[in-house]
Amino acid sequence: MYLSKKFKVITLLLIIPLFLFACKGPDGKFKLPGGDARKTPADPKKRVEQNIREGKGIRFNDVMGSNKGGVFDFASSNELWRASLDIIEFMPLSSVNYSGGIIITDWYSETNSPNESIKISIRFLTNEIRSDALDIKIFTRKCIDTLANCSFNELDGSLSTEIKKEILKKAAVYKKEIDAKKPESTYTYPNTGDEQR
Repeated sequence: MYLSKKFKVITLLLIIPLFLFACKGPDGKFKLPGGDARKTPADPKKRVEQNIREGKGIRFNDVMGSNKGGVFDFASSNELWRASLDIIEFMPLSSVNYSGGIIITDWYSETNSPNESIKISIRFLTNEIRSDALDIKIFTRKCIDTLANCSFNELDGSLSTEIKKEILKKAAVYKKEIDAKKPESTYTYPNTGDEQR
């Protein structure tokens, strides 16, 4: 018991100088941790701005929901996205990535032709509802006897154009519904009190 108490005291006496030497600045003088009040603004907002400018901090609102790169709105607010999922809802989905802007279906075949199936890839080039907003590719798979003996081709034809037309029509309907729900905004001119709608 006496030995362990003596060991604790010796250990403490050896550790204290290590902490004291750790407080030495680059100029060799002892410096206690903390900032210099003359170099730090008193206003908390300015202090935060200075810390961020110097790379000493993080702003949680940048991570949690500002509209900068890497942060995306909820997918249901994008009319093109919703319309695309609605149009191809009968097909099983293989890969859906809202932030990457791509929907890929799994192979789909009708019950009367199980050896022939299609796969659709929809790539979003913009969020605006316009004809060049989507890149739709359709692939076909024709199998003989088993799934090991199949041929794959990209389907050229009017099917991708028809799917694109249907998606754009449905997206336009969704946009109209959302715009109808938005309150009408007014702007008051300064010093006059006149309103413009």
